[in-house]
Amino acid sequence: MELLHTTSIHSPVGPLFLAASAKGLVALEFDARLPGQQSIRPNPRDLRRENNSGRETKTGFDFEDSRQFMQKYVNAVEEYFAARRREFSFPLDLRGTEFQLACWRALLAIPYGETRTYADIARAVNKPNAFRAVGMANNRNPIAIVVPCHRVIASDGTLCGYGGGLDVKRKLLELEGALTRMLVA
Repeated sequence: MELLHTTSIHSPVGPLFLAASAKGLVALEFDARLPGQQSIRPNPRDLRRENNSGRETKTGFDFEDSRQFMQKYVNAVEEYFAARRREFSFPLDLRGTEFQLACWRALLAIPYGETRTYADIARAVNKPNAFRAVGMANNRNPIAIVVPCHRVIASDGTLCGYGGGLDVKRKLLELEGALTRMLVA
């Protein structure tokens, strides 16, 4: 069983769940998720057993609530929401297919306060016609906000599809000043 350290925090966009391995941040999830959206969190109905260190689930993870271990991640996320951080420098432990990883790395290259389209990301990963697949990779992004899938918009400039909901996407883009730039352009 792999141990994941976890914590939950309150944010301006609602409760957030964070999980990290010894290698880096594995998940940053919104408390409210859309139906069918994946989560690394244990579902109480799926628990096979509980032990002193946490919960063993079908995911193969052992979860341990550890605010102390997670503090550097919490501090960085809180600084982001206070508009005192534009980049995250802590390590990430991204897990996905080669295509998903390529998409998520392309998302990490989008500067704070800027947006890209799904077609832009498809071109960035050398799959220019794969904009729908890029959308699915964004949907599977396990580390919201830090891997900034909220910075991806439709080709017509509208906001579309976001795991935290369009209101949250709008708030994040407003925080970064990207929504103002979109309206001016």
